[in-house]
Parts: sequence; structure tokens; C-alpha cells
Amino acid sequence: MLAVMSFRTSDPLRTVILDDIRGAQKMLSGVARTTAMEGSRHLSRLIGSPVHFKCENLQRTGSFKLRGAYVRIAGLSPEERAAGVVAASAGNHAQGVALASSLLGVRSTVFMPVGAPLPKVAATREYGAEVRMHGQVVDETLAAAQEYAEKTGAVFIHPFDHPDIIAGQGTVGLEILEQCPEVRTIVVGVGGGGLAAGIAVAVKLLRPDVRIIGVQAQGAACYPPSLAAGRPVSVDALQTMADGIKVGRPGDVPFAIVRELLDDVVTVSEDELSSALLLCLERAKMVVEPAGASPVAALLSRPEAFDGPVVAVLSGGNVDPLLMQRILTHGMAAAGRYLSLRLRLTDRPGALATLLASLSVVDANVLDVSHVRTDPRLGLTEAEVELHLETKGPEHCTAVRSVLREAGYTVMS
Repeated sequence: MLAVMSFRTSDPLRTVILDDIRGAQKMLSGVARTTAMEGSRHLSRLIGSPVHFKCENLQRTGSFKLRGAYVRIAGLSPEERAAGVVAASAGNHAQGVALASSLLGVRSTVFMPVGAPLPKVAATREYGAEVRMHGQVVDETLAAAQEYAEKTGAVFIHPFDHPDIIAGQGTVGLEILEQCPEVRTIVVGVGGGGLAAGIAVAVKLLRPDVRIIGVQAQGAACYPPSLAAGRPVSVDALQTMADGIKVGRPGDVPFAIVRELLDDVVTVSEDELSSALLLCLERAKMVVEPAGASPVAALLSRPEAFDGPVVAVLSGGNVDPLLMQRILTHGMAAAGRYLSLRLRLTDRPGALATLLASLSVVDANVLDVSHVRTDPRLGLTEAEVELHLETKGPEHCTAVRSVLREAGYTVMS
């Protein structure tokens, strides 16, 4: 490990050592919660070894971000505090900075993209920050925040690329070792890398035998190409529902730690994220955002790849209700429990009732029916019906399609 400067230094290029994280843990006493560790019987049966959830979704502000934000702002000089702080975020970091600043008596300004979910905007304001809406994407919001910092002298609080941020997030790792000393594998979502880097320093220097696996969304995976290149590289056209890990380039400071200390970084699909979020809600009774569910997605998709006991870090629970509704539908479809299909039938009295009777025979629950009679694609005696059904799994979906085809219906999707 490289030589480092003192914990309170403002040098953004220094690395992080275990004493930094222990100091952060003392600083956060009475500020951040020591979040619960909950067992998952379903996942434990799946991988054949105990699986525990580290519930940072139950942290103050709904995510781990308060830890790093508080440590970073607490380490500012009196002159820097007087100038205030500024941040850019679509949600979790915004709330962490807002609450940390309020607790420390520091003025905060948070730039958020115009499309940020309204509950997150409202929460950030309630925690005490002045919120400014700017830009359609986070990159534009970030540029506006940095410009504001240059003009006003406010200190820019980066969401992951600073040693103090990483030290604060690393306190999650210390808690894991205290709560589950028998742990053999820790699985954690990775965006810019601050949380994974902090956990890696805390755990690997105390328990080098513990494997640490990072998880990224396939549509926003900047770490695999960066690790292959040996330096942070940018990826474009990010596409994922997991906003909390939707980052186009690793941070310089966390990348150096991740490259040295993480055992692997894997990716998960959108279907796997949806299924994981659904499992957390149904089986664990945990409200988790897609980024927070990414470790669960990895366990579901590769149960044989993880030696237990396993700790999966549920990093946050700030999910917009409208997004949650869409994700749950997507997750049910991915699990074969929600089936959407279109079919054609002869447009005559009683035809729709006959169709629905066929579905009742195969025990499919009809959630919604859309009936179209006027369309240039349809013949004079044809109608098109779109059905949304609740089903019991992939085999049941196949049975529903078979019954409809055997009854003479043309199933198009």
C-alpha cells in the first residue's frame, strides 16, 4: 500500500488506509446507523450456504451515502465550511450531502437533473439543501455544480472520487466484519467505486481471505474495460434502470483500490435486476432500489460462484414509486409470472367471453383486456385483443399459449 498523508488532508490523490476508516467510524458514531444484518433463507437454500443482507437501505437518508458525505464535510477547514458546499446528484448523494451539511451547520447547494424523481428532490430540500434543477442528464448537472463551485468558492463534494468519501463508505466493511465474522464473500454494487473501495480496504487489511465481488449493470459497466486497460476509461450510452450505479467512468482514487483489492467485477442484466428487486420485496420484505438489488441479482444468476457465508450489501432503498411499479411488472415478466400477448379472433357476439373462458380453464388471471376492432391490418370480421395476465411461472406461460393455439386463436406475441 502506498504511503499516505494524515486523515484530514485535502489532497484528493492520496489513497486510503485502515486507520482512515477507523477514524471515520468514530466520527460517524451517533450520526450514521449501524444498519441491520438480516438473513435470507431463500438465497441461503439457493447457494447452499448462509446469505445475509447488510441493510444500508435502512440507513438515514435511505442509503450508505450519508457516511462518506459526513466524513468529507466534517474534514473541511473552518474557512471551507464558511464557503459552503455544492454537489450534483440525481438522488442518494444529494440527500447524504444535504443531511450531513445540516448536521454540521454548513450551507449546501445541490444541483439535480430536471428529470430527477420528485420524492428525491423533496427529500433533499427537507434535509436542508438549496436545490437547483439543471440539465437533462447527470453530466450536465455535474458541470453546472462545478461551475458554481468555481464562481462562489463553495467546496465541491464528489460522490465517490475522494479519500474521505471512501473512508466513510468503508465503515460498512468494518460493520460487516463485526456482525458476521464468519463471512467468506462480500458482494457489493459498483458505480464509481467508492463503496466497493472502502469496503475492500476495511476488509482485506483485516481478513485477506474474504472474497469481495463487485457488481455492475451490463448497460453501465465501466469497470471491466477499465480494469482490462489498467486505467479508468469512459463508456458512453449508459442504459440501465439502476441509477445508483449508472456511472460512465470510474473515479481515479477508487479505481486504484478496486484494481488492487477486489477479487472480481461481474455484470447483471436488467431482467436479473428486476427479478432481484422483486425477490427483495416479496421474500425479504425489503424495499430496495435497483442498484441496491444488484448483489442479489448476481447471486440469483450465478449461485454456484459464491462461497458462503455471503454478505450482500443492499446499498439503498430510494426508489421512485412509479419506477418501482414498472420494475415489479418487468420482474414478474422475467420470472414468468406476468404474460402480455396479442391475438386475433372472429368479431362476433360472445367471442371475447369465449376467449376469457379458455383462459379460466388454464387458471390464468386476467389483469387487463384491450379490444381493437378498427385497424387497417384487420379484416372486416376480425378483432385484435391485447391481454395482460398473471401467471405462475415459465411453464404456465407455455401452457397458456398452447391452450389458446389449440382453441384456434392466432397468438402474435
